[in-house]
Amino acid sequence: MTDADHGAITAYPGIEETLASQLREAALDHEAFAMRLKPCELPKCRATCCHDGAFLTDEEMTGIGDAVEGHRELLAGYGWTDERYLTRDGRQGRTLTRAATDELLAADFPRHFPRTRCIFLDPEHRCVLQRLALDTARHPWWWKPVSCWMHPLLLRPPAGSRRPLLTLARPGSDPAAAAGYPGFGSCTPCGTAASDGLPAWQTLRAELELLGKIAGRDLVGELGGTEA
Repeated sequence: MTDADHGAITAYPGIEETLASQLREAALDHEAFAMRLKPCELPKCRATCCHDGAFLTDEEMTGIGDAVEGHRELLAGYGWTDERYLTRDGRQGRTLTRAATDELLAADFPRHFPRTRCIFLDPEHRCVLQRLALDTARHPWWWKPVSCWMHPLLLRPPAGSRRPLLTLARPGSDPAAAAGYPGFGSCTPCGTAASDGLPAWQTLRAELELLGKIAGRDLVGELGGTEA
C-alpha cells in the first residue's frame, strides 16, 4: 500500500478517523490558547518532552515497526541501530527509553521527570522517525506517535462534559499531575508560559493546521488566526 492508498496524512488512518470525529464536535479553550508560548528550541530544551518515551496504540506499534524494519539502512546512516525499541506496559505499547547523562538533558530539566530519553532520539535530540519521514518524502510527522506531534495540545472531555475540549495543560489544571508529581505538559519548555512568546494558537499553528486538516475544520481561524 502506498501513502496515497488510504488517503491519510499520517501512517495512522485509524487514529486520524477517531481524531476527526472528536475534533468535529470539540470545543476550543480560547483562554488556554491565549497563553503565550515560545517555539520549540531543541538545542536548549534537548527534547525534554520526549524524556519518558511515548505510549502507543496497536496501530502505532505496527506502523513504527514497519518503518524501522523497512528502513534499517537509512536509520543506520543516522547512527541509529537499536534492535529493541518498543515494549508493552500492560495492555498499552510504548517506546523504550534509555538512561540519560547530564550532558543530554536541558539545564532546567524538571526534577520530577525521570532522567531518561526516548530511544528514537538522536545525539542532536532529533526524532529519527521524523528524520526518516523527511528523507523518504513524507510529511515530517508521518510515523511520529500522534501524542508526540500534538504535544502540548490536549484533546479531552472536561469533568461533567461529554464534549471534547481542545486545550493546553496549565499549572493547576495539568491532567498528569498527582501527589509528588506537578505535571507533564505544563512543565515542559514548549508548554510553559513565556511572557516574550506568542499566543499559543500562533506558536502551535503547525499542529493546529494538521489537526484542522484531519477534521476538516479551520482551528487556527476559530482561535483568532483570521484576524492576524
